[in-house]
Amino acid sequence: MRRRELLAAAAVVFTTPLAGASPAEASTLGPLEDHLLYGTATVPKRGEVSPAGVAAEVKASREEFRAARYDTLARNLPGRIAQAQGLEPAELSATAVADLYNIATRLCIKLGEDGLVAITADRALTSARIGGDALTIAEAHRMVSSAWRRQGHLARATDIAVRAAQDVREDRSTPETARLAASVSLLATAAYTAAKMGDRPTAHGLIGEAAEATEIGRTSPEARTDTGTQQVLLHQLSVHYLLGDAGQAIDLARTINPAALPTAERQGRFFTDVARCFDQWGKPEQCYRALLAAERAAPQEIRRGSVKNLASGLLRHDRTLPGVRAFAGRAGVAVN
Repeated sequence: MRRRELLAAAAVVFTTPLAGASPAEASTLGPLEDHLLYGTATVPKRGEVSPAGVAAEVKASREEFRAARYDTLARNLPGRIAQAQGLEPAELSATAVADLYNIATRLCIKLGEDGLVAITADRALTSARIGGDALTIAEAHRMVSSAWRRQGHLARATDIAVRAAQDVREDRSTPETARLAASVSLLATAAYTAAKMGDRPTAHGLIGEAAEATEIGRTSPEARTDTGTQQVLLHQLSVHYLLGDAGQAIDLARTINPAALPTAERQGRFFTDVARCFDQWGKPEQCYRALLAAERAAPQEIRRGSVKNLASGLLRHDRTLPGVRAFAGRAGVAVN
């Protein structure tokens, strides 16, 4: 989505009348699940397995996630993992496999497949330790933290992320900018989990520490996930929401330029989080506007469980929200 279109979408959310959106495509994790359980994936026929070829597949996977092309990513991951497993030497293979399992974990989180989240996160960390790359290990710990959080072990999940942030900062085998970027992601994740636990001081302290680290460093090309000031603001928005501070969250959201967010996935996440805040605040029309903006930014984002829950709740306002029943259907809600 172009910059002008994103800014227009933001204006719609906060100020203007409702508008429609295009349908979202469905995503499936069937091939990935079969690979995890039965090892059925085969290496795509693209010539010999090489470091450059595998690196290109890892990069393509990240780009597909960032573009919110979840259905495409779900189809491609099994073969890419199988290809990376055939790479030599073993350490290089293990790091590439871990990178792909980290991406797979993020995909499973998006699609609400918590059973698979636990499996992919464990495989990511196991492979990352074999590979020995500090940034991949840090990202794997972030995924493990998310897996523990989604199972309700909030204190443990927070501790995992905080300790991993400390470890990656102390690792001198990696450039400082990359270490800072990894620690920012981990601290922001820990802040989110602490907020989910209702621990207000810890949540604000951790997100503040992440913000300070962002100001010291800069986004690194070696980063395994998106980082930077805008990323920290998105997590701060989530922290406010989880702590029940919807008004503060919306005030913060008004200061965020969605066009400055680096990917379609982050743009869709921003509007989805804004929708959750408006729902918490008891403002269904603004919630619906934000969901439509999320769909325009990243159509497949609206098939997330959180969006389905919001859409289900909005159905009771179908007489005042034009098109909400059609939107709910696109999000995967069974509409009578």
